[in-house]
Amino acid sequence: MNKIELLAPAGNLEKLKMAILYGADAVYFGGETYGLRASADNFSAEDIKEGIDFVHSYGKKAYMTMNIIPHNDDLVGMDLFVKELTVLGLDAIILSDPGVLSIVKEANPDIEIHLSTQANNTNYKSAEFWHKQGIQRIILARELSFAEIKQIKDNVPSDLELEVFIHGAMCISYSGRCLLSNYMVGRDSNRGLCAHPCRWKYSLMEEKRPGEYFPVYENDRGTFIFNSKDLCMIEHIPELVESGVVSVKIEGRMKSSFYVATVIKAYRKAIDEYYADPQNYKFNPKWLDEISKASHREYTKGFYFQKPGADEQVYTNSSYIREYDFVGMVLEYDKATGVAKVEQRNRIFEGDEVEVVPPEGDFFIQVIKDLKDEEGNTISVAPHAQMILYIPIEKEVKPYTILRKKRQ
Repeated sequence: MNKIELLAPAGNLEKLKMAILYGADAVYFGGETYGLRASADNFSAEDIKEGIDFVHSYGKKAYMTMNIIPHNDDLVGMDLFVKELTVLGLDAIILSDPGVLSIVKEANPDIEIHLSTQANNTNYKSAEFWHKQGIQRIILARELSFAEIKQIKDNVPSDLELEVFIHGAMCISYSGRCLLSNYMVGRDSNRGLCAHPCRWKYSLMEEKRPGEYFPVYENDRGTFIFNSKDLCMIEHIPELVESGVVSVKIEGRMKSSFYVATVIKAYRKAIDEYYADPQNYKFNPKWLDEISKASHREYTKGFYFQKPGADEQVYTNSSYIREYDFVGMVLEYDKATGVAKVEQRNRIFEGDEVEVVPPEGDFFIQVIKDLKDEEGNTISVAPHAQMILYIPIEKEVKPYTILRKKRQ
């Protein structure tokens, strides 16, 4: 069986590498223009080349997002940008606008093109139309059920691929087509500058009582009436495979390296377990436990089984559930001494019990002892961001291994 593709977000070069090392089959990322995550670190021309080369060295694929809804000024120089990507060996471009499609096809007739979820594809006739325009893959709208996805698959050409989102933040607006941010703060979400006003606290004002605001109480902190739960489909790998999609996508180019590695590794394990023995596959709750160690909101199944109701919103706050901290990442390991060179990401104390999470295999517990700084001085705490540490670790570990600590 050809395995379903596990597609990971890459907000910068480190996240790209973490995604691949922790099990992604492909990554998607944005350049410094034309993508919908302008606030992400994004990729310079040098980063794009290094990233693509890294991905290809592992036999994986790299996709570039160009899925803004462009204004005239956005089109200037776009053809040159596409030609540069061609030289770098990019595997596909993700777009949503017909004008961008025409520019991409003129600049590189051979590049594979994926249609973004921003194009709101919800039916097979629309999918068929886009296929005739040269689209090889359609990223379906998030607002579809398994039954609708299966119906689309059964009614489109066999060489048209379908992709769906399976994990991450859900947008309050239809497939991300939102004007709220633009209206309220002048930042256009359809051009990559969303301020996420759906996560803000709101009150109620009656038409004939201007300026008189009535709180909409769920608790004494107010209410967050547009604030969706996060999508999580790790418990439904069989249904995803049987739906006929070729790729399952994780949302989160704005999320941390820790998030990317943790989520990808759990889905990788679940997908591999399914393909190893589909008939006897059984979901393991520890995969959900692992995913939940990355910051998240409460989870929802989105539209896959039924239309979301009132229970799919978070009314009490806009914050994440965060029970673990990413405290360090291994840079090197000396097998002779058993000491790891670690880059600190959050405060580490002598005596801390941390979970050591390698790209492959299960995590293990390590108590921090004999903590030293970059000059070899013994220290009791590592308080400075990204300082270099030397930490004895009982088992051999590879670069990009994560150290995480449960919050007190």
